[in-house]
Formats: sequence, structure tokens, C-alpha cells
Amino acid sequence: MKKKIIFYINTILVIVFLSSISVNGHQFGITGRTLKNGVGCTCHGSSPFTNVTVQISGPTQVQAGSTNMYAVTIVGGPLVAGGTNIAASTGALAPSGNDLQLLDGELTHTSPKSPIANAVIFIFSYTAPASIGTQTIFANGNSVNLDGTPLGDNWNFAQNFTVNVVSSTGVNDVGNKLSFRLDQNYPNPFNPSTQINYSIPENGNVNISVYDILGEKVSELINQNMPEGNYQVAFSTGNNNHQLSSGVYFYKLVFRSSTSGSEFTAAKKMMVIR
Repeated sequence: MKKKIIFYINTILVIVFLSSISVNGHQFGITGRTLKNGVGCTCHGSSPFTNVTVQISGPTQVQAGSTNMYAVTIVGGPLVAGGTNIAASTGALAPSGNDLQLLDGELTHTSPKSPIANAVIFIFSYTAPASIGTQTIFANGNSVNLDGTPLGDNWNFAQNFTVNVVSSTGVNDVGNKLSFRLDQNYPNPFNPSTQINYSIPENGNVNISVYDILGEKVSELINQNMPEGNYQVAFSTGNNNHQLSSGVYFYKLVFRSSTSGSEFTAAKKMMVIR
């Protein structure tokens, strides 16, 4: 009888141990869970949850061999904390802070990350390959309640993010010139800083300014003549010239050609969180 009791106790301990591995074994990150080579965070549920949104943001066109910053944003679900797995078809990924780590060529969280303003944001860099062409960045994000079990935890895939890699001269593999382009800032939402990428296909004057929701200009980021090319400009809420509160803002690009005098205008929305 005593042997049976010991057997049952040992069995229970093994079950508890294995359950603990299942629940807590990936709190320090895991790879192979994106649409590149995996089936998702199945430890948090057998299929994706539509109430969780995972979004990749960053430049859609980069020069071959260049390094650019990207972000994965997770919203929805319980979101007491969030984790991620990021992969790329070709090229090199690298963490930009201590919340991510590189394992087997992919990025994953070092520990569950707490949200700011109802969003968990992981920022990382992607170095494009030397060859021109189309590449893809993949991501998966989980939204967990940190109750010590997988019950109630959610996850979802990000939509695959396409990056067009062009030559350093600004000409792509079929010989097409750069076009006017204003990218979505990233990260977004942000605090304290974000990055705006844009392209101009000819020489001219570039003006990029930031406006509040009432249309009042709060900052002028650049206003000068520039040659054709791909560019990026940083914007920080910590600058004494524009101490911004939480809310929605707009940034606007106005380009005037030096040769024809024609204008190109584009604007996008961004959000500051405190």
C-alpha cells in the first residue's frame, strides 16, 4: 500500500512538473513560431485569436546591405504582458534593446513585456541582404494574463511584411527609379522617439512638419534642398522644442521639384503615448 501511495505521489509530481514546463518553459522566449516555419504559439491555444492584433511596421523599401529599424506592436487580448517571435526570409535581425534576444537567427522576447498605453512594442533592426529583390519579415505575438497557466492567454500571427530591397543607387532590379514615398512612422504608438522614412526621385526642397489634431504646427523636422534618394528623419517628444502630451498627431511631407516646380504632398497619422 505504501509503495502504491509513493507511486501515485511521484506520478502527480511528474505531471505537475511537465505542466510547469508547458506553462512557464517559454516565458524566456521561443523561436520557430512564425508563418516562416511554424504553426504559432500552440501552448496558448491551438489556433490564432482574432481579438489579438500583431503588426509589423517599418520601411517598405530599403537599400541593399543597409540596416533599418522596425517594430512589432501587440494589442488586444488579456495583455498583462506580451511576447513575440520574429523571423526574416533573408537578411539579419538584431535586437535594439534588452527585451529581445537572437536565437537561431530569429528574435524572441527575453521575458514577458508589460504594455504601455494598452500596447506591447518590440523594436528591432533588419539588415537587408546584399542582393536586390523582395524579402519578407514574419512575426507572431502572444497576449497573456500571467496567471501561471495557459488558460485565457491569446496569440496571433502578424501579416507578413514585404520589404523591397533596391540597389544603393536607388534603382531596383527592373531599372525603375525611386518614386515619391512617405512611410508610416515606427514605432507607432511611440514614446519618446520615432522614425519617419521617405523617398524623393529628384532634387528639390523637402519640408516635413508635425501638426496636432487641431492643425497647429508643433514642430518642423526638416526644410531644405535635398538630392534624390531614400531618407529617414527622427522625431522625439523629449526635445524642448516640442514637449507633446499623449494623443494623435499628423506629419506632412511637402516636396517641390527644383527643375519643374511641381509639388508632392503626403500626410500620415501617428500617436504619442505617455
